[in-house]
Amino acid sequence: MNTRSIEEARDADLRLSIIALERAARRARELAARTGTALIVTRNGAIERILPGAPASVTEAQDPDGKNP
Repeated sequence: MNTRSIEEARDADLRLSIIALERAARRARELAARTGTALIVTRNGAIERILPGAPASVTEAQDPDGKNP
């Protein structure tokens, strides 16, 4: 396995993919805020619903099997 950082990749598309993912996440958060839609993310193997306007620490967590804790 390659242990180099992705920012050191020879392929420019791979090197810049982190920036593109961050930009897409920012736009998704902006769209969710405008439309009042919750974001669904996975953190530490758990599915979380981030409610619009809620601080990042306030989320509804769900186990990977789809059940609330």
